[in-house]
Amino acid sequence: MATVKLTINDQEIEVERGTSILQAAQQLGVEVPHFCYHERLTVPANCRMCLVEVEGGPPKPAASCAMACGEGMVVKTDSPMVKKARKGVMEMLLINHPLDCPICDQGGECDLQDQAMGYGFDRSRFHENKRSVTDKELGPLIKTVMTRCINCTRCVRFAEEVAGTPVLGQLNRGEDAEIGTFVHELVKTELSGNLIDICPVGALTSKPYAFKARPWELRKTETIDVMDAVGSNIRVDVRGREVMRVMPRLNEDVNEEWISDRTRFAYDGLAKARIDRPYIRDANDNKLKEASWDEAFAYIASKLDGLQGDEIAGLVGDLVDVEAVVALKDLLEGLGSPHMDCRTDGSRFDPSVRSGYLFNSGIAGIDEADAILIVGANPRHEASIINARIRKAQFERRVPIAVIGEAVDLSYKYAHVGTSLKDLKKFAKDYAENVKAEKPMIIVGSGVFDREDGEALHAELHKIAEDLGCIKDGWNGFNVLHRAASRVGALDVGFIPQAGGRDFTGILEGTRDGAIKAVYLLGADEFDARAHIGWKTFTIYQGHHGDHGAARADVVLPGAAYTEKDGIYVNTEGRVQLARRAAFPPSEAKDDWKILRALSEVLGATLKYDTQVELRKRINKEFKLIDRVDEITAEPWAKFGTKGKVAAGDFVNPVSNYYLTNSICRASDTMNACSMEFKAQNEDYLEAAE
Repeated sequence: MATVKLTINDQEIEVERGTSILQAAQQLGVEVPHFCYHERLTVPANCRMCLVEVEGGPPKPAASCAMACGEGMVVKTDSPMVKKARKGVMEMLLINHPLDCPICDQGGECDLQDQAMGYGFDRSRFHENKRSVTDKELGPLIKTVMTRCINCTRCVRFAEEVAGTPVLGQLNRGEDAEIGTFVHELVKTELSGNLIDICPVGALTSKPYAFKARPWELRKTETIDVMDAVGSNIRVDVRGREVMRVMPRLNEDVNEEWISDRTRFAYDGLAKARIDRPYIRDANDNKLKEASWDEAFAYIASKLDGLQGDEIAGLVGDLVDVEAVVALKDLLEGLGSPHMDCRTDGSRFDPSVRSGYLFNSGIAGIDEADAILIVGANPRHEASIINARIRKAQFERRVPIAVIGEAVDLSYKYAHVGTSLKDLKKFAKDYAENVKAEKPMIIVGSGVFDREDGEALHAELHKIAEDLGCIKDGWNGFNVLHRAASRVGALDVGFIPQAGGRDFTGILEGTRDGAIKAVYLLGADEFDARAHIGWKTFTIYQGHHGDHGAARADVVLPGAAYTEKDGIYVNTEGRVQLARRAAFPPSEAKDDWKILRALSEVLGATLKYDTQVELRKRINKEFKLIDRVDEITAEPWAKFGTKGKVAAGDFVNPVSNYYLTNSICRASDTMNACSMEFKAQNEDYLEAAE
């Protein structure tokens, strides 16, 4: 690869040809101030704050973000010419910028504040009236104060290049230039919250967080998101016990520096509809009444007394950590029950081969793929961050994308080649004959398996992946896109039907026909328990929100939410990650594994660990993969699925409402407002189209 050598501030550096001066300076650790430049966006060079002096060049400062390094260049980033130019640029940027710092939510973490202090002028020569710009309505998430805008166009480029929703643009010219929507339209993207992060001033801020806190008041904890199976790296900012905001953390292999709107804004649901103490359903009026822990445990013990292990079952929901899953599995096995399942969406596939249910190429593997086939999934709703990666592959490398399933707006162009397995087989045959991709990738939505013939379909997908050439030395392009944060971890530790055990559907049928007399719901809120669990079945619900599971429960035990406990999660690609406690659970709520440990003693099936350290040692001893934190283990390709007849029928996307997919989101006022507003706008567009 061709390289060039240059000198920056008397330091020599060799960089790849095409590298900008600003990027070269960053590699040396030399700070060059900038506003419009962002490493993940195209270069507009319109703020002019990154001016440097190039010796031998034109007798004027040059924009370092837009000038490529040349052989033998001598660059100065701190010469008198540069300092004077930067002061002039900063003076111009502040001509119309209001003195809002005391009331601006960006205060304390504002690029404009920092750079005005470090590189600006100590006075202004502008005495005319400042202009005012009308604020724009972008929806329930983004607050706008457009008079603060410095027209860096970061938001415009992000919306078009990363989110794929080019609704923002720069209007007018000169002093009248402003950022806005060409028609009055909301920013309809699941990544809109990232506009807050990339805005270098206070023009775009968080509407739910407005006037709530200052950054120096908050206690910051680095943890993991559970709103989907991506496992985005996040930072939770807390004041007291209240979560004030959620911010992204950089992880190039998982979420880069973006997070989805559910991840960022659903936190207000953590404080609403919480279960903060045990409850027992009164047999007289059928209402849940408060109880002590001892009373709840004693009641459970009395109801389970005399039941055979084959009459007890357990289900695990979408937000549960690995420690709690293992604790429930150990408890059920101690009681003699083989009936357990983590697939509470009803999906059926072969869990015996790990490569059959993982995102094998890894999320970062999308950056290597040269052809992508999406089967029965809407990654925009099921995993917004992965969808952004797919869009980047097409935007930057023109990777061809095909979809089999429902035709939906994925924010990028694709070839819609069918809706069923029959179309998939035909596509695979034509593809194998006409296309020779080096690293093809197939992404199968977990909703594909939400059918009775799921295991037979799993076997068909194994063959199709091989026919498409997705399996090669050093490359496994067969990927299953899960939606639940707990799913892969629960599968890895074997929370599936044991020998002779019932799966999710079988357990529900057993509660109705009397075969299952007691069921333990650990955070299982993904189905309507009142409609599907027989009323003669004794139901224990353990979780943090009074949602679907609690509505049916005979006993309710208060657990901790993901921000309130240390836990292990495994994302869709099989990456083990650690969540850390940012706040404490409310009132009498406890960590899930602790509740199960205490209950096991009352039931006479005492679990053999007393601390989380001991529990993790027990997990690591039996399940070696869980010990490899932040690593992806390449799994060998093997046969999976069960041969059988696959019924005709189209693949259907499982997520109907992106904003209300779990108990935390359903409790969130912000997510409900998003659901209402975006749904209303979509209906208006449909009426206008008619």
